[in-house]
Amino acid sequence: MEFQSDVLGVPVIRPQVAETTALGAAYAARLATGFWGSLEELSENWLLDQTWEAKMDEVEREGCYRLWKKAVSRTFDWV
Repeated sequence: MEFQSDVLGVPVIRPQVAETTALGAAYAARLATGFWGSLEELSENWLLDQTWEAKMDEVEREGCYRLWKKAVSRTFDWV
């Protein structure tokens, strides 16, 4: 996750509940049925587990991105 944060240049956060797809479906159902009255009420149930902050400088980030694009371009017309 640190690498993701470094490459994107933004913080990456992980919630306590890792199954976010199922959680999103449950949240949507509860909103639709009126279990929660608002998004603010729903957001009180979301809890942070861990955060990663970008530490890579812009020059290194651009170099990694350039190499990644080069690697991707080599896969074109592979088959």
